[in-house]
Amino acid sequence: MSTPREKGIEIFGQIYGEQAASGLKAHLESDTFGISTARWAMDMAFGSIWASDGLPRKMRSCAVLGMVIAQRQVSEIGYHTKMALANGLTKAEIEEILTTAIPYCGLPTASTARAAMLQAFAEVEGKG
Repeated sequence: MSTPREKGIEIFGQIYGEQAASGLKAHLESDTFGISTARWAMDMAFGSIWASDGLPRKMRSCAVLGMVIAQRQVSEIGYHTKMALANGLTKAEIEEILTTAIPYCGLPTASTARAAMLQAFAEVEGKG
């Protein structure tokens, strides 16, 4: 039976690649400032929430993108846009999430999210 952290690292590797997962594992074993926050995020967010079978990953990505857009968390929008692509969402579906955010979060918030998403697309495509 694997621990939440082991499950989390496995899921992280499926999304971001094995090289990133290996680096993350080494980081989680360090004693750097704030490491308890990173460990908690891995155990809870990835190892429990993302490991849950309660929602398909694609659908969970939709929900999380909506939440981070509403919170105006630009770096998280970028990370979760990359995750959404890895979890099977298309650019068109991500654009629909962005469009849906406009009446609920406002045009300035959606414009900021759009910029973060475009940067994430460019990074995934090797152009950023």
